Parts: sequence; C-alpha cells; structure tokens
Amino acid sequence: MLLIRPPGVYPPQGDTELLAHCVRREPLDGSSRVLDLCTGTGAVALAAARRGARVTAVDVSTRAVATAWCNTRLHHRRVRLHRGDLLAPVAGQRFDLVTANPPYVPAGPGRDGPGRGAALAWDAGPYGRLVLDRICRTAPRVLTRGGVLLLVQSTLADVPATLAVLRAAGLRADVAARRWQPFGPVMTARAGLFEHLGLISPGEREEELVVVRGVRGY
Repeated sequence: MLLIRPPGVYPPQGDTELLAHCVRREPLDGSSRVLDLCTGTGAVALAAARRGARVTAVDVSTRAVATAWCNTRLHHRRVRLHRGDLLAPVAGQRFDLVTANPPYVPAGPGRDGPGRGAALAWDAGPYGRLVLDRICRTAPRVLTRGGVLLLVQSTLADVPATLAVLRAAGLRADVAARRWQPFGPVMTARAGLFEHLGLISPGEREEELVVVRGVRGY
C-alpha cells in the first residue's frame, strides 16, 4: 500500500503489517466503531476503514496526524483524526475494536520519559512498558461489551506483563499472532543494552513480535 511518510513519522514495518493482518481477521462492517491509537501514518486505521468501519485515529505527534490525514485522502477513506495523548481525545466514547502500535523499545535504566523527536515513536522507558502499561490499564474502559483490543509489541517488552495487566482489567487476553524479524537500525544500535539487560542472548539479532488480543466479556 502506497503511503506518504515524511521524516519524523514512524514508517510501517513488520509490526504494522502484523497488526493490520489481525485487523483484517476481525468481523468488521459499517456499524463497527474502531479506535486506532498511536496511528503514525494511519496504515492500521486504513486497514479498518477498508472494511467499512467507522474509524477514529489518535496520535500525540502533530506531524503523524497530518501524515495520516494525507494518507486517508490519498486512499479515499474517511477517518476521524485527533492529536492527543491516547484516550484523552475520545473521552466518553465507546468502541468495538481498539488497535494500538505503541512505542515499546526498551531505552535502558535512567530513561524514564518518552523519546524525543523521531524517537517518540519507539522509546518507551527503561523496559519498554511506558506506554504499553497505560494502554493496558485504560483501553478496556472504552470497549463495548464483546469489544476487542489488538495490541502489537516486541517480546523484549514483556508479553506476560501485558497479558497480566489486561486480565486484571477484566479482558480475556491471549497472543493472537507472532512474527520473527531481524533487528532494524534502532534495535541493532541497542543490542548491547539488550544483552546487558538479559533480554537477548549474546549475538542474537532477531526479535519476536506479537499481537495480543483482549476481549471484554458480555
């Protein structure tokens, strides 16, 4: 799929593809309400919009929101776009499907805040859970009964923790899809850190991506 992606906006990669694949497996139609968090270029929002769903997309980056707007126009799809911090722009609304491709790359000890500039799209605190934990705690509140959360992350950012937080929030949560891929430039640059933290074995330069699927009970 052709997408506009200016500098400073996270480019669609393996995680985007894996999440979009899972979106296409959901039973969406014209009555479905979808929320795409951390939308970036809008690629996942577009995957839902192609199914006829009513899609809202959010990103904290002004540049990302502008890029997603351009891409929705390029592909002639209607997506409601908001700049803001996760659920803040959609307070009081409910959705049948929430998708998220948040920052999840561990930045190491002492890096407690979000990344800056382009790194806003991947830096996620010391252990990669700065945004993941917030989504896991709050996204279940905006799901309709029977609603689904699809969240993509690396196994380096503690998938069991994601499952535990979602289950504590009342969702039935399991891993829905997996994919191995070689490290990209950011992960390669931090390979020494990951080895030091015990997240990978010496010389290992691959990561496993997973999509966690959580379902709110009726």
